Amino acid sequence: MPPLAAGLLLYRLTSGEPEVLIVHMGGPFWVRMDERAWSIPKGEYDETEVPLAAALREFREELGSAAPDGERVLLGEIRQPKGKRITVYAVEGDFDATTAHSNTFTLEFPKGSGRIREYPEVDRAEWYDIPTAREKLVKGQVGFLDLLLEHLRTA
Repeated sequence: MPPLAAGLLLYRLTSGEPEVLIVHMGGPFWVRMDERAWSIPKGEYDETEVPLAAALREFREELGSAAPDGERVLLGEIRQPKGKRITVYAVEGDFDATTAHSNTFTLEFPKGSGRIREYPEVDRAEWYDIPTAREKLVKGQVGFLDLLLEHLRTA
């Protein structure tokens, strides 16, 4: 079975236009990258966990606090090029991106060096309008922006 992941796309309306909160991936690979180096706050889960519970857990782990209250709307699932299936929910709310602080992971870097270091899973969060978010998000997640816009049109 391909890996499963779930995330929460927080959005707010500014002058009637949606902005989304996305996170820059942490660790040495992403440190000098900007375009296509951002993600919806998300993480893997297994078939014993409910996707929404996983999405809320990952939001807390990657941003350091619980997601804002509000109706969680299932945007859908998108299969990534390497097979991972990502389910994303949207919620309207606000969050002070400057307060974000992530959990960490350990990694041998450079590979084969024997040096194990700790890195934040995400190193920052920012609000972006939809056109900018399209450029920043990894390609496999851009479709969730279209699903959010469709939800907003029909809501």
